[in-house]
Amino acid sequence: MKFAETELQGVYTIEPEVFQDQRGAFFRIYDRENFLKIGFNGEFVQVNRSINKAKGTLRGMHYQQKPYDEVKLIQCTRGKVFDVIVDLRKDSATFLKWISVELSEENNKMIFIPGGMAHGFQTLEDDSHLLYFHSRQYSPGFEGAIRYNDERVGIRWLLPVSVISEKDNNHPMLDLNFKGI
Repeated sequence: MKFAETELQGVYTIEPEVFQDQRGAFFRIYDRENFLKIGFNGEFVQVNRSINKAKGTLRGMHYQQKPYDEVKLIQCTRGKVFDVIVDLRKDSATFLKWISVELSEENNKMIFIPGGMAHGFQTLEDDSHLLYFHSRQYSPGFEGAIRYNDERVGIRWLLPVSVISEKDNNHPMLDLNFKGI
């Protein structure tokens, strides 16, 4: 596995070593020893799958508040997505900065996201699927989100939004008093 730290401290892209032969392909998604090298000594306690029918579908920008903030490991298993992470950590040098990574079934890349980050994605192909590994159980009372088109963050989505939930479309904009989580 090849880990590359991004501009957001603690966020890594991960490229697995893919073994291919006449049967197909095999690669490791998680190896505790490799994750220890980047400082993750936790465990993943919940795995979710996101199935998205239409190109342009947008989900996000979600996070969990302390003390239920969570580490996520995300992989696209079918199709292609524009994956976005926003740094919401109040003492971070990259506070309110965002990065994007293209995740697809072809590139097999994964993204490792520490707590204190908002996460979302937009599908670039119909029938795109993602796996989410979480370090904590979902805690509805500690759920947080920011609006996908918040001007203070300025995410540049690749496509017009074709499908979005009412809830995601109505998340609050950040006000000038927002100092982070």
